[in-house]
Amino acid sequence: MGQIQLNQVSKSFGNVQVIPPLDLTIEDGEFCVFVGPSGCGKSTLLRLIAGLEDVTSGHIAIDGQDSTDTPPAKRGLAMVFQSYALYPHMSVRKNIAFPMRMANIDETEQNRRIEAAAKALNLTDYLDRRPGQLSGGQRQRVAIGRAIVREPAAFLFDEPLSNLDAALRVGMRLEISELHERLQTTMIYVTHDQVEAMTMADKIVVLRAGFIEQVGSPLELYHKPQNVFVAGFIGSPKMNLIEGEEAQKLGAHTIGIRPEHTDVSMTEGTWKGRVGVAEHLGSDTFIHVHDTGLADMITVRITGDISVRHGDTIYLSPQLDQLHKFDAQGLRIE
Repeated sequence: MGQIQLNQVSKSFGNVQVIPPLDLTIEDGEFCVFVGPSGCGKSTLLRLIAGLEDVTSGHIAIDGQDSTDTPPAKRGLAMVFQSYALYPHMSVRKNIAFPMRMANIDETEQNRRIEAAAKALNLTDYLDRRPGQLSGGQRQRVAIGRAIVREPAAFLFDEPLSNLDAALRVGMRLEISELHERLQTTMIYVTHDQVEAMTMADKIVVLRAGFIEQVGSPLELYHKPQNVFVAGFIGSPKMNLIEGEEAQKLGAHTIGIRPEHTDVSMTEGTWKGRVGVAEHLGSDTFIHVHDTGLADMITVRITGDISVRHGDTIYLSPQLDQLHKFDAQGLRIE
C-alpha cells in the first residue's frame, strides 16, 4: 500500500510562504509527476512528503496514518536524488546492501533483495564493480537499486536524470517506467522537463509559485488545459497563445492553438507571415513564423518535410475545432 494524502499542507521559511495550503491525493500504485518551472516548489513539496522538511501547517497521511511528525526513516519511503551519492570504495553489491545493513536485515534476505533488484535493473553483471567503473546511467540504476531493496511504500525521485546526457535520459526514462510497471509501487517524480512528465506519468501535478495549477492525466492536460499557464507549459513545442483582436473575434481574451493544429500553405490561408527558422527533423518539421501581427512568433508543426526557406511568405490556417479559449483571468472558456 502506498497512498499519500496531503491535507492543507503548507511550508514557510521565516515570513516567506513557498507552499500555500494545498490538498492532494496520490493513489496507491500511481506514477505521479510534479512538474513546473524552477522555483515553483516541486522539490520542496517532495521533501515535505519525505519528511526532510518540516510542515508549517496541515497534515500528511501515508496509507491512512498521520505521518506529519514521523521521522523520515520511519515513513516507509525511499528517495532517489539528482546526485547518485554512491560510496566510491564499495562495490555495487555493497552500495545496494547499505540501507539493509543499517536496518540489521539478515544476510540471506539481503542477498535475495540484491539479486532481485539487480535483475530488475540489468545490474547482475556489475555487482562486483565499483561506481567509478560504471557509466552515468548504470550509477543511477545502482542508486535506484539501493531504494528498491528497502521495499518502500513509495519511491520519491528528485530530478534523477538531470546529470545524464540526452540519450541516457531517454533510456533511463523508459527503464523507470518499465520498473513501475513491474513493481506497481507508488512513485512520485519531480522534474522541470514536461516531456518527462508527459511520457512517464499516470497523473501530472502542474505547480507554479507553490500553487497547484492543474492535476490530471497527461492527455487531459494536453487537450484541456484549465488556464493559460498550463496551456503554455505542457506541450513541445509549446502552444501558440494569441491575444488582441483575433482572440476577441472568438469571444476570448486569449486563444491558443497547438503547432500541429495549424495548416500551412504557400498560397493562401487565414494568417500571413514570414518564415524564420525551419527545423527539419525528418519525421517532422517545425517552422517558426514571424510578422503575422498576432504574436512575436507562431510555431507550426508539419508531418514529414516541407521545402521552405528563411524569409519565404507563408500562410497559416488554424483548425477551428482545435482552438483553446481563455478569459481575461487566464481561465479556460468551455
